[in-house]
Amino acid sequence: MLKDRVTICDTCVEPGGTALGAQWVTTLSEAVQASGLEVEIVTCSCLNMCQSPVAFALQGAQKATYLFSGADPAQDTQDMLGLLQLYADAPEGWITEAEAAGRLRLCLQGRVPRL
Repeated sequence: MLKDRVTICDTCVEPGGTALGAQWVTTLSEAVQASGLEVEIVTCSCLNMCQSPVAFALQGAQKATYLFSGADPAQDTQDMLGLLQLYADAPEGWITEAEAAGRLRLCLQGRVPRL
């Protein structure tokens, strides 16, 4: 069975800033491993959410797909772990109560039902 996956944009950058997504992958991967969650963390170059970096997508086999923007790697790692646990526990990936996702629930840009 395929693992759930977080795809983080590695080119997201605030004007005059640096791209933080690639660095977040390392921090987040370590946190996910320590938590025992079965999640793959990868990067891609551009999720087309450039107006509000850092963007990421959350996907899983036979699950809804989510797109987020405005994540802050410096403060959102714990909230990401909460979100990933919600996603792991949600039937078909459909999260209805997102309090455990903390600030990230406010960064949600879209949800696409599973195929």
